[in-house]
Amino acid sequence: MKILIATGVMRSKEAGAAGVALNHAEQLRNLGHQVDTWFLDDLLPSPRWPVRFQELEFALAVSRRIRQNPSLYDVVNIHAPWACVYGLSRKFFPSAALPPCVFTLQGSEERYAYAMRFEHKKGRATAFAWKNRVWHRLYRQTLYDLAISNADFGNVANREGWILSELKYGHLPGRIWYIPNGTDSEFLQPRSFVDTDALRLLFVGTWLDRKGVFYLVESFVQLAPRLPKLSLTVAGCALPEEVIRGKFPADLRSRVNVLPLVKREAMPNLYATHDIFVFPSLVEGMPLTLLEAMASAMPVVTTNTCGMADVVENGLNGILVPPADSSQLAAATESLCKSIELRKSLGAAAQETARRYTWAAVTLKLEHVLRSAVLTEEPSKQQ
Repeated sequence: MKILIATGVMRSKEAGAAGVALNHAEQLRNLGHQVDTWFLDDLLPSPRWPVRFQELEFALAVSRRIRQNPSLYDVVNIHAPWACVYGLSRKFFPSAALPPCVFTLQGSEERYAYAMRFEHKKGRATAFAWKNRVWHRLYRQTLYDLAISNADFGNVANREGWILSELKYGHLPGRIWYIPNGTDSEFLQPRSFVDTDALRLLFVGTWLDRKGVFYLVESFVQLAPRLPKLSLTVAGCALPEEVIRGKFPADLRSRVNVLPLVKREAMPNLYATHDIFVFPSLVEGMPLTLLEAMASAMPVVTTNTCGMADVVENGLNGILVPPADSSQLAAATESLCKSIELRKSLGAAAQETARRYTWAAVTLKLEHVLRSAVLTEEPSKQQ
Protein backbone atom coordinates (compact mmCIF):
# COMPACT_ATOMS: atom_id res chain seq x y z
CA MET A 1 0.00 0.00 0.00
CA LYS A 2 0.95 3.62 -0.51
CA ILE A 3 0.34 5.22 2.89
CA LEU A 4 0.45 8.75 4.25
CA ILE A 5 0.82 9.39 7.99
CA ALA A 6 0.24 13.01 9.04
CA THR A 7 0.36 14.63 12.48
CA GLY A 8 0.54 18.30 13.36
CA VAL A 9 3.54 18.24 15.68
CA MET A 10 7.23 18.82 15.08
CA ARG A 11 9.22 15.95 13.59
CA SER A 12 11.10 14.62 16.65
CA LYS A 13 11.44 11.06 17.85
CA GLU A 14 11.80 12.37 21.41
CA ALA A 15 8.20 13.64 21.31
CA GLY A 16 5.28 11.32 22.05
CA ALA A 17 2.92 11.84 19.09
CA ALA A 18 5.78 12.26 16.63
CA GLY A 19 7.46 9.16 18.01
CA VAL A 20 4.28 7.15 17.44
CA ALA A 21 4.03 8.30 13.82
CA LEU A 22 7.71 7.69 13.06
CA ASN A 23 7.76 4.23 14.63
CA HIS A 24 4.60 3.17 12.80
CA ALA A 25 6.06 4.46 9.53
CA GLU A 26 9.30 2.54 10.05
CA GLN A 27 7.50 -0.72 10.80
CA LEU A 28 5.08 -0.32 7.87
CA ARG A 29 8.07 0.15 5.56
CA ASN A 30 9.56 -3.03 7.03
CA LEU A 31 6.33 -4.77 6.00
CA GLY A 32 6.87 -3.65 2.40
CA HIS A 33 4.63 -0.58 2.21
CA GLN A 34 5.50 2.83 0.78
CA VAL A 35 5.05 5.37 3.56
CA ASP A 36 5.33 9.17 3.66
CA THR A 37 5.14 11.22 6.84
CA TRP A 38 4.03 14.82 7.13
CA PHE A 39 4.73 16.87 10.24
CA LEU A 40 4.08 20.47 11.21
CA ASP A 41 7.54 21.62 10.14
CA ASP A 42 7.14 19.85 6.77
CA LEU A 43 3.90 21.57 5.73
CA LEU A 44 4.09 24.77 7.78
CA PRO A 45 7.75 25.72 8.26
CA SER A 46 6.55 29.29 8.89
CA PRO A 47 2.96 29.17 10.20
CA ARG A 48 0.94 32.28 9.40
CA TRP A 49 -1.92 31.81 11.84
CA PRO A 50 -1.82 32.49 15.62
CA VAL A 51 -0.60 29.54 17.70
CA ARG A 52 -4.03 28.62 19.04
CA PHE A 53 -5.30 28.20 15.46
CA GLN A 54 -2.34 26.19 14.13
CA GLU A 55 -4.22 22.91 14.48
CA LEU A 56 -6.78 24.14 11.99
CA GLU A 57 -4.11 25.66 9.74
CA PHE A 58 -2.27 22.33 9.59
CA ALA A 59 -5.51 20.40 8.98
CA LEU A 60 -6.30 22.66 6.01
CA ALA A 61 -2.78 22.25 4.63
CA VAL A 62 -3.01 18.45 4.86
CA SER A 63 -6.37 18.32 3.11
CA ARG A 64 -5.27 20.73 0.40
CA ARG A 65 -2.13 18.75 -0.40
CA ILE A 66 -3.91 15.40 -0.52
CA ARG A 67 -6.58 16.75 -2.87
CA GLN A 68 -3.95 18.22 -5.20
CA ASN A 69 -2.73 14.71 -6.00
CA PRO A 70 -5.36 12.23 -4.75
CA SER A 71 -3.94 9.20 -6.55
CA LEU A 72 -0.64 9.44 -4.68
CA TYR A 73 -1.87 7.34 -1.73
CA ASP A 74 -4.12 4.32 -1.21
CA VAL A 75 -4.99 5.41 2.32
CA VAL A 76 -4.20 8.32 4.63
CA ASN A 77 -3.71 8.01 8.38
CA ILE A 78 -4.19 11.44 9.96
CA HIS A 79 -3.88 11.91 13.69
CA ALA A 80 -6.78 13.63 15.44
CA PRO A 81 -7.68 16.46 15.51
CA TRP A 82 -5.89 17.18 12.21
CA ALA A 83 -8.12 14.77 10.26
CA CYS A 84 -11.06 17.16 10.68
CA VAL A 85 -10.78 19.10 7.40
CA TYR A 86 -9.94 16.18 5.11
CA GLY A 87 -12.83 14.14 6.52
CA LEU A 88 -15.24 17.00 5.91
CA SER A 89 -13.89 17.62 2.42
CA ARG A 90 -14.49 13.96 1.45
CA LYS A 91 -18.04 14.26 2.78
CA PHE A 92 -19.04 17.48 1.02
CA PHE A 93 -16.79 17.28 -2.04
CA PRO A 94 -16.60 13.53 -2.70
CA SER A 95 -14.38 11.99 -5.33
CA ALA A 96 -13.66 8.36 -6.09
CA ALA A 97 -10.01 9.26 -6.45
CA LEU A 98 -9.64 10.46 -2.85
CA PRO A 99 -8.05 7.88 -0.52
CA PRO A 100 -9.97 6.75 2.58
CA CYS A 101 -9.21 8.47 5.87
CA VAL A 102 -8.15 6.62 9.02
CA PHE A 103 -7.80 8.71 12.17
CA THR A 104 -5.41 7.95 15.02
CA LEU A 105 -6.39 9.18 18.48
CA GLN A 106 -4.06 9.12 21.47
CA GLY A 107 -6.41 10.06 24.29
CA SER A 108 -9.82 11.36 25.22
CA GLU A 109 -10.43 15.09 25.22
CA GLU A 110 -13.51 14.44 27.35
CA ARG A 111 -11.34 12.76 30.01
CA TYR A 112 -8.85 15.62 29.84
CA ALA A 113 -11.57 18.25 30.42
CA TYR A 114 -13.05 16.16 33.25
CA ALA A 115 -9.71 15.84 35.05
CA MET A 116 -8.69 19.46 34.58
CA ARG A 117 -12.01 20.77 35.95
CA PHE A 118 -11.32 18.97 39.22
CA GLU A 119 -7.77 20.30 39.31
CA HIS A 120 -8.98 23.85 38.72
CA LYS A 121 -11.36 23.57 41.68
CA LYS A 122 -8.29 22.83 43.81
CA GLY A 123 -6.62 26.04 42.68
CA ARG A 124 -4.46 24.22 40.13
CA ALA A 125 -4.69 23.92 36.34
CA THR A 126 -4.77 27.70 36.09
CA ALA A 127 -4.81 27.45 32.30
CA PHE A 128 -8.21 25.74 32.51
CA ALA A 129 -10.27 28.58 33.94
CA TRP A 130 -13.79 29.10 32.59
CA LYS A 131 -12.74 31.06 29.49
CA ASN A 132 -10.35 28.31 28.41
CA ARG A 133 -12.93 25.66 29.23
CA VAL A 134 -15.39 27.37 26.90
CA TRP A 135 -12.69 27.70 24.23
CA HIS A 136 -11.76 24.04 24.65
CA ARG A 137 -15.36 22.90 24.19
CA LEU A 138 -16.29 25.18 21.31
CA TYR A 139 -13.06 24.96 19.33
CA ARG A 140 -10.72 22.14 20.29
CA GLN A 141 -13.36 19.54 21.11
CA THR A 142 -15.17 20.43 17.87
CA LEU A 143 -12.04 19.69 15.84
CA TYR A 144 -11.81 16.27 17.48
CA ASP A 145 -15.53 15.65 16.93
CA LEU A 146 -15.20 16.42 13.22
CA ALA A 147 -12.04 14.34 12.83
CA ILE A 148 -13.53 11.25 14.47
CA SER A 149 -17.05 11.44 13.06
CA ASN A 150 -16.03 11.98 9.41
CA ALA A 151 -13.22 9.43 9.14
CA ASP A 152 -13.81 6.07 7.47
CA PHE A 153 -11.90 4.04 10.06
CA GLY A 154 -9.97 4.86 13.20
CA ASN A 155 -7.66 3.56 15.89
CA VAL A 156 -7.33 4.71 19.49
CA ALA A 157 -4.45 4.10 21.90
CA ASN A 158 -6.57 3.37 24.96
CA ARG A 159 -9.74 1.39 25.55
CA GLU A 160 -11.74 4.25 27.04
CA GLY A 161 -11.19 6.42 23.97
CA TRP A 162 -11.86 3.47 21.66
CA ILE A 163 -15.26 2.72 23.20
CA LEU A 164 -16.21 6.39 23.38
CA SER A 165 -15.23 6.96 19.74
CA GLU A 166 -17.47 4.14 18.58
CA LEU A 167 -20.50 4.91 20.74
CA LYS A 168 -20.47 8.72 20.74
CA TYR A 169 -19.96 9.10 17.00
CA GLY A 170 -22.10 6.20 15.82
CA HIS A 171 -19.43 4.34 13.87
CA LEU A 172 -20.30 0.89 12.59
CA PRO A 173 -18.88 -2.00 14.63
CA GLY A 174 -15.40 -2.91 13.44
CA ARG A 175 -14.54 0.55 12.13
CA ILE A 176 -12.76 1.78 15.29
CA TRP A 177 -9.94 -0.30 16.74
CA TYR A 178 -7.99 -0.28 19.98
CA ILE A 179 -4.31 -0.17 19.03
CA PRO A 180 -1.96 0.59 21.93
CA ASN A 181 1.32 2.37 21.46
CA GLY A 182 4.52 0.37 21.38
CA THR A 183 8.07 0.26 22.64
CA ASP A 184 11.46 -0.43 21.12
CA SER A 185 13.07 -3.82 21.66
CA GLU A 186 16.28 -2.06 22.78
CA PHE A 187 14.62 -1.43 26.15
CA LEU A 188 14.16 -5.17 26.76
CA GLN A 189 17.40 -5.55 28.71
CA PRO A 190 18.14 -7.59 31.87
CA ARG A 191 18.03 -5.66 35.14
CA SER A 192 20.04 -6.10 38.31
CA PHE A 193 18.10 -5.41 41.51
CA VAL A 194 20.16 -4.09 44.40
CA ASP A 195 19.12 -4.40 48.05
CA THR A 196 19.79 -0.83 49.14
CA ASP A 197 17.94 2.08 50.70
CA ALA A 198 19.65 4.56 48.33
CA LEU A 199 17.04 4.04 45.64
CA ARG A 200 16.42 6.34 42.70
CA LEU A 201 12.89 7.23 41.61
CA LEU A 202 12.30 8.30 38.01
CA PHE A 203 9.59 10.45 36.44
CA VAL A 204 9.73 11.07 32.67
CA GLY A 205 7.40 13.59 31.09
CA THR A 206 6.65 17.21 30.34
CA TRP A 207 5.99 19.24 33.51
CA LEU A 208 2.24 19.72 33.05
CA ASP A 209 -0.73 19.69 35.40
CA ARG A 210 -2.28 16.74 33.61
CA LYS A 211 0.86 14.69 34.28
CA GLY A 212 0.07 14.80 38.00
CA VAL A 213 3.19 16.80 38.87
CA PHE A 214 1.62 18.36 42.00
CA TYR A 215 1.09 14.85 43.37
CA LEU A 216 4.61 13.82 42.41
CA VAL A 217 5.99 16.68 44.53
CA GLU A 218 3.63 16.01 47.43
CA SER A 219 4.39 12.30 47.52
CA PHE A 220 8.14 12.89 47.48
CA VAL A 221 7.76 15.37 50.34
CA GLN A 222 5.95 12.65 52.31
CA LEU A 223 8.51 9.96 51.47
CA ALA A 224 11.69 11.95 52.01
CA PRO A 225 11.71 11.98 55.84
CA ARG A 226 10.98 8.25 56.02
CA LEU A 227 13.56 7.31 53.37
CA PRO A 228 16.47 9.74 53.84
CA LYS A 229 18.61 8.24 51.04
CA LEU A 230 15.84 8.27 48.44
CA SER A 231 16.30 10.53 45.40
CA LEU A 232 14.11 11.57 42.47
CA THR A 233 15.01 12.28 38.84
CA VAL A 234 12.67 14.40 36.72
CA ALA A 235 13.54 13.83 33.04
CA GLY A 236 12.20 15.30 29.82
CA CYS A 237 10.35 18.06 31.69
CA ALA A 238 11.15 20.75 29.06
CA LEU A 239 11.70 23.37 31.77
CA PRO A 240 14.96 24.72 33.25
CA GLU A 241 16.51 22.82 36.14
CA GLU A 242 16.08 25.70 38.60
CA VAL A 243 12.37 25.99 37.81
CA ILE A 244 11.70 22.32 38.58
CA ARG A 245 13.83 22.31 41.73
CA GLY A 246 11.93 25.39 42.87
CA LYS A 247 8.74 23.28 42.98
CA PHE A 248 10.21 21.30 45.89
CA PRO A 249 10.94 22.48 49.46
CA ALA A 250 14.42 23.96 49.83
CA ASP A 251 15.69 21.13 52.07
CA LEU A 252 14.82 18.51 49.41
CA ARG A 253 16.17 20.17 46.29
CA SER A 254 19.58 18.50 46.57
CA ARG A 255 17.80 15.14 46.28
CA VAL A 256 16.07 16.09 43.02
CA ASN A 257 17.96 15.59 39.77
CA VAL A 258 16.57 17.39 36.71
CA LEU A 259 17.20 16.49 33.06
CA PRO A 260 15.16 18.94 30.94
CA LEU A 261 15.84 17.05 27.68
CA VAL A 262 17.01 13.49 27.16
CA LYS A 263 18.08 12.35 23.70
CA ARG A 264 16.40 9.25 22.36
CA GLU A 265 19.60 7.21 22.36
CA ALA A 266 20.17 7.98 26.06
CA MET A 267 16.78 6.70 27.23
CA PRO A 268 17.69 3.01 27.76
CA ASN A 269 20.51 4.00 30.09
CA LEU A 270 18.23 6.42 31.94
CA TYR A 271 15.85 3.60 32.84
CA ALA A 272 18.69 1.19 33.59
CA THR A 273 20.24 3.53 36.17
CA HIS A 274 17.02 4.08 38.14
CA ASP A 275 15.06 1.74 40.37
CA ILE A 276 11.36 2.68 40.43
CA PHE A 277 9.25 4.46 37.81
CA VAL A 278 6.68 6.86 39.26
CA PHE A 279 4.05 8.17 36.86
CA PRO A 280 1.10 9.96 38.54
CA SER A 281 -0.52 11.29 35.36
CA LEU A 282 -4.20 12.20 35.55
CA VAL A 283 -4.97 11.49 31.89
CA GLU A 284 -3.01 9.89 29.05
CA GLY A 285 -3.43 8.10 25.77
CA MET A 286 -0.92 5.28 26.11
CA PRO A 287 2.29 6.80 27.53
CA LEU A 288 5.42 5.68 25.70
CA THR A 289 7.55 6.29 28.78
CA LEU A 290 5.47 3.86 30.85
CA LEU A 291 5.91 1.13 28.22
CA GLU A 292 9.64 1.86 28.01
CA ALA A 293 10.05 1.65 31.78
CA MET A 294 8.15 -1.63 31.90
CA ALA A 295 10.25 -3.02 29.04
CA SER A 296 13.31 -2.08 31.10
CA ALA A 297 11.97 -4.27 33.94
CA MET A 298 11.36 -1.28 36.19
CA PRO A 299 8.68 -1.71 38.85
CA VAL A 300 6.11 1.02 38.16
CA VAL A 301 3.66 3.01 40.25
CA THR A 302 1.03 4.80 38.19
CA THR A 303 -2.60 5.87 38.27
CA ASN A 304 -5.72 3.84 37.70
CA THR A 305 -7.04 5.89 34.80
CA CYS A 306 -7.24 5.70 31.01
CA GLY A 307 -4.06 4.62 29.27
CA MET A 308 -2.20 3.30 32.28
CA ALA A 309 -4.87 0.83 33.39
CA ASP A 310 -4.86 -0.74 29.93
CA VAL A 311 -1.37 -2.11 30.41
CA VAL A 312 -0.79 -2.23 34.19
CA GLU A 313 -2.55 -4.87 36.29
CA ASN A 314 -2.43 -3.89 39.93
CA GLY A 315 -0.19 -6.15 41.98
CA LEU A 316 0.80 -8.28 38.98
CA ASN A 317 3.03 -6.13 36.77
CA GLY A 318 2.90 -2.81 38.62
CA ILE A 319 0.94 -0.85 41.18
CA LEU A 320 -2.11 1.27 40.37
CA VAL A 321 -3.22 4.04 42.71
CA PRO A 322 -6.17 6.45 42.46
CA PRO A 323 -5.38 9.56 40.43
CA ALA A 324 -4.84 12.82 42.33
CA ASP A 325 -3.96 11.04 45.59
CA SER A 326 -0.44 11.83 46.80
CA SER A 327 -0.77 9.78 50.01
CA GLN A 328 -1.56 6.56 48.18
CA LEU A 329 1.12 7.33 45.60
CA ALA A 330 3.65 7.72 48.41
CA ALA A 331 2.46 4.55 50.18
CA ALA A 332 2.73 2.43 47.02
CA THR A 333 6.18 3.80 46.24
CA GLU A 334 7.32 3.15 49.81
CA SER A 335 6.16 -0.48 49.61
CA LEU A 336 8.44 -0.96 46.60
CA CYS A 337 11.33 0.81 48.30
CA LYS A 338 11.12 -1.51 51.29
CA SER A 339 10.89 -4.80 49.39
CA ILE A 340 13.47 -5.97 46.86
CA GLU A 341 11.36 -9.06 46.25
CA LEU A 342 8.37 -6.94 45.26
CA ARG A 343 10.53 -4.86 42.97
CA LYS A 344 11.88 -8.01 41.32
CA SER A 345 8.51 -9.69 40.81
CA LEU A 346 6.72 -6.63 39.48
CA GLY A 347 9.68 -5.61 37.32
CA ALA A 348 9.99 -9.05 35.74
CA ALA A 349 6.25 -9.22 35.06
CA ALA A 350 6.29 -5.70 33.61
CA GLN A 351 8.99 -6.68 31.15
CA GLU A 352 7.07 -9.77 30.07
CA THR A 353 4.02 -7.60 29.47
CA ALA A 354 6.06 -5.13 27.41
CA ARG A 355 7.21 -7.91 25.08
CA ARG A 356 3.67 -7.92 23.69
CA TYR A 357 3.87 -4.19 22.95
CA THR A 358 6.83 -3.93 20.58
CA TRP A 359 6.34 -1.56 17.66
CA ALA A 360 6.57 -4.50 15.27
CA ALA A 361 3.62 -6.20 17.02
CA VAL A 362 1.31 -3.19 17.37
CA THR A 363 1.97 -1.94 13.82
CA LEU A 364 0.57 -5.20 12.46
CA LYS A 365 -2.75 -4.11 13.97
CA LEU A 366 -2.51 -0.70 12.31
CA GLU A 367 -1.71 -2.38 8.99
CA HIS A 368 -4.91 -4.40 9.34
CA VAL A 369 -7.00 -1.25 9.89
CA LEU A 370 -5.38 0.56 6.96
CA ARG A 371 -5.91 -2.42 4.67
CA SER A 372 -9.53 -2.73 5.81
CA ALA A 373 -10.12 0.92 4.88
CA VAL A 374 -8.69 0.34 1.41
CA LEU A 375 -10.70 -2.84 0.83
CA THR A 376 -13.91 -1.18 2.03
CA GLU A 377 -13.35 1.74 -0.33
CA GLU A 378 -12.57 -0.33 -3.44
CA PRO A 379 -16.16 -1.51 -4.23
CA SER A 380 -17.43 2.10 -4.21
CA LYS A 381 -14.65 3.16 -6.59
CA GLN A 382 -15.61 0.41 -9.01
CA GLN A 383 -19.25 1.52 -9.20
